[in-house]
Formats: sequence, C-alpha cells, structure tokens
Amino acid sequence: MTELDFDCVGAEPERYGVVPSLTLRLRITETGGERVEAIALRCQIRIEPHRRRYSAEEAEQLHDLFGDTGRWADTVKPMQFITVSAMVPGFTGNTTIDLPVPVTYDLEIASTKYFTSVTDGVIPLLLLFSGTIFSTQDGRLSVRQVPWSKEASYGLPVKVWRETVDLHFPGSAWVCVDRETLSALQRYKSRHALPTWNATVAALLENAAPGTER
Repeated sequence: MTELDFDCVGAEPERYGVVPSLTLRLRITETGGERVEAIALRCQIRIEPHRRRYSAEEAEQLHDLFGDTGRWADTVKPMQFITVSAMVPGFTGNTTIDLPVPVTYDLEIASTKYFTSVTDGVIPLLLLFSGTIFSTQDGRLSVRQVPWSKEASYGLPVKVWRETVDLHFPGSAWVCVDRETLSALQRYKSRHALPTWNATVAALLENAAPGTER
C-alpha cells in the first residue's frame, strides 16, 4: 500500500509571476516501496498565530484581528489562508515539487491583515493534504485517496512574504473603499489641488490630528 509523508522544506518569492505569489517547496516521500505514477494533490494552508510570540508593536497592529492581548487566549485561533492544487509527476522513493501559492495585498482579508502586522520571524503555517494517488501495485494501476491525516508544519519567513508583495507593489499598500468614499476623496483632492492620493490621505490625517484646525 502506498504510504506518503509530506514535508515543506523551503519558500521563496515567485519573481516572474503575473500575480503576486510565492513558492513552497514540498518534499513527498513514499515509504511503502511502491512506484507513484502521479498525485492530484490539494493543499489547504492555515495560519496558526498561537504558535509564535509577538512584540508590543505587533500586538497593537493585531488588535483588529484579536482584540486586547488580555483576551488572546480565547481570540487567537487558526485562520484559513488559501487552498491550492498541484499535479505531482511520477516518482519512486521521494520527490520535491514547487507549490505555487498566490497572495494578495487586500487588507480586508484576515490573512493579509495578519501578514502585514508581523514584522519579523516566521508565520506559522499548517499544510493539510488531500487528493488522489495513482500508483502501481503488482503491475496494475491502483487509485486511492491521500489520507486526511496527512499534514506538515512550516514557519514561513516574514521576509519572504514581504519580498513577494514588494515585487508587485514596492513601497505601497492598497486600501479598498466604496465608490461614494472615493468620490468624496476625489472632490477633496481636487479642491485642495493635491497631486497624489497619498498626499490626499496624508492631508486628511494631518487635519484630523488633535489640536489641528480644520
């Protein structure tokens, strides 16, 4: 019977992708001595924020997600990141594949809020595997499912995520607003002859500071 073990052994930004994405390196080992013809692999990736410590600055940034630190024992829970798929070519013994993982800079998404709030160290990930294994047993093709119990933990370096985003949005961030808010910003920008959206938001923040006259 085909027996598989999964390990994540590295990560790096995808430098030539059309959309922001990073690549996880997966090592798959067949321990039963059988030939694997192919695997239609699915991987659900979760963030496990309880598996690392946070600085005071990071805790402040994470307030929107987890609330006050005194409540973190109840509020810091695993969160869904993404589910991706890949076709694994045939192998005997073990193989290493690249698993492309698209990322987004949409700050309305919980995982992106988390990624942008941590400043260094690693992001604790849990990879949960499923899918279909095509193998050869006694000269015949065998089809079975990847057991739901198959998983692997990996600490994604924060710098890899930041490098991935910076390849597409260097020194920038994106905030989603509705059309009415955008129209109001456009009128403010035009009224005050501000050259950029960044200058517009900066002016609004300056005017909103305590003691500032409007």
